[in-house]
Amino acid sequence: MTGVQFGELPYLAEDSKIRSCAYSPDGKSIAVGFFNGSISVYSTLSWEKILTLRGHDYSVQRVTYSPTGDKIASSSRIDRTVRIWDVDTGSQLHVLSGHTGYVRGVAYSPQGDLVASGSDDRTVRMWDVISGACYKVLSGHTAGVTGIAYSPSGYQVASCSSDTTIRLWDVETGKCNHILSGHSKIVADVEYSPHGDQIASASSDMTVRLWDAKTGVSLHIMNGHTDIVLTVAFSPQGDQVTSGSWDSTLRFWDVETGSCRHISTNDKGGLVLDVSYSPNGDTVASVYGDGTLRLWNALTGASRHVGNGHSTAVQSIRYSPKGDFIVSGNEDNTIHLRDIQTGMCRRTLRGHTGAVLSVDCSPHGNLIASGCGDKSVRLWKMDSGECQHILFGHADCVNSVAFSPEGDVIASASSDNTVRLWDVLTGDRRKILSSYCIMTIAFSPDGKQIATGSKDCTIGLWDIESGECSKMLKGHIDCVRKVVYSPLRKRLASASNDRTIRLWDLEGDPIYRYFKTTSDHRCLILTGHTDQVCGITYSASGRLLASSSLDKTVRLWDTSSEECRAVVKHFPDYVNCVAWFASSGADYLVTGCRDGTVLNW
Repeated sequence: MTGVQFGELPYLAEDSKIRSCAYSPDGKSIAVGFFNGSISVYSTLSWEKILTLRGHDYSVQRVTYSPTGDKIASSSRIDRTVRIWDVDTGSQLHVLSGHTGYVRGVAYSPQGDLVASGSDDRTVRMWDVISGACYKVLSGHTAGVTGIAYSPSGYQVASCSSDTTIRLWDVETGKCNHILSGHSKIVADVEYSPHGDQIASASSDMTVRLWDAKTGVSLHIMNGHTDIVLTVAFSPQGDQVTSGSWDSTLRFWDVETGSCRHISTNDKGGLVLDVSYSPNGDTVASVYGDGTLRLWNALTGASRHVGNGHSTAVQSIRYSPKGDFIVSGNEDNTIHLRDIQTGMCRRTLRGHTGAVLSVDCSPHGNLIASGCGDKSVRLWKMDSGECQHILFGHADCVNSVAFSPEGDVIASASSDNTVRLWDVLTGDRRKILSSYCIMTIAFSPDGKQIATGSKDCTIGLWDIESGECSKMLKGHIDCVRKVVYSPLRKRLASASNDRTIRLWDLEGDPIYRYFKTTSDHRCLILTGHTDQVCGITYSASGRLLASSSLDKTVRLWDTSSEECRAVVKHFPDYVNCVAWFASSGADYLVTGCRDGTVLNW
């Protein structure tokens, strides 16, 4: 699929460039260290700044949270100190002085009672967090210490150095138990796996290595970067390692095989200075040499993380006609408008008193329609968020809304067994069509027909002028969740709880000559999903179809051959909805999940 990028979202705009970052243990905040010596803490839900910590003279090389998340430790180059901060008050608890060179690394012990730091003075220092006293000095490296990490057990510390080695230290005795040799140049970063059985290292020799933490034996040498690898991080699950390089890429490595799963390229360039996983493992934050922080989806491989501003499931999603906004409706009774470039929520529409089950944008891009569990349809102005009309009349949940191609009519489908047609300008009801518990609705491209999908497994084709049902398509064996016309109206696609997608021939297309159904309408049956199919959308050309499912996958289908072209796995939750947009010759998809995650492709 053309135009797909593993994408990023630059949320932060600050006066100083960013040098380092770390997620809090609960994932609700992220601490960011700047070249001007300050540290800012942001909410990962709203990306609003919560706190600013000031005290360092210059670049904050590393930031890390204590295991309980109530403290932050930071290290700095010029002032050669480690500082301990109270997250609740922003107060500086300790300034740990003693290093005689740049302090490049800092790490909390798993118990939170000790902090280890590594310095250009070739030493590792262990500090008591309560008193601020230096507990131990570990010497042995023959060049500056560039990075440091505690084992999950707390009994061992790993340090890496410009001397090309990694040393494994016994915390109790201060003895060096192993020296890991293999890198040919500076080892820039080191990290333990979550289980403590492996160590990952990043080096100026352009490689990432995996080591056995107990024996010091090299397990994998991972090649692929074309410049210095400066940073490395294990996923919380321990199955993946992410590395960041001066070649402007992130690489996502499979721990078991050592193979590269994904490559993320920053199209703006810039050295990757730091990476950090969110606690649930679905997001990687990266810091670039241009001073920006970007967020990447670590699970799907080819997605841009747009945001997670909803607190509950995203039920429906649409691109605005110009492609500048993503409109999403949610179980928390709200509608969000997100800027496609920045991912920021620009507007939240409030007024519904139930879950927003469906949203649609008018063809001219000036209005949004929403259908809700509160039995109402609302019309909103796109530019101001003002509610223009509240349309009452349905006696049950409004499951689906759709604008006519001309934008002068809205159709709404409800569990009250009716479809209602409304005048957009006045809000008056034009027509009522009756059928059993309608879950989804779609206008044909010429505006002359409406297709409905129902709980009784049928699809109705309705003549708008007469209000009569001209055809009834049967074949699904469970509720029809979604219907959508192909761009030229030759076909209709339907998605069902029976785990299938059907492509119905509406105009005698010869590709369907071998397929029959009980309704005497020819169709192709697409199988592959292992759970209910919730969403479908055609590409602008009609040659591809995307489907989303409760099996946590999205599938891309060739509509002429019924071939599944791609399966995107590892979504964090059920994929409830999917929408397509074409711009400048590129195709884009947006997906909405039950956990509130919105991903733009």
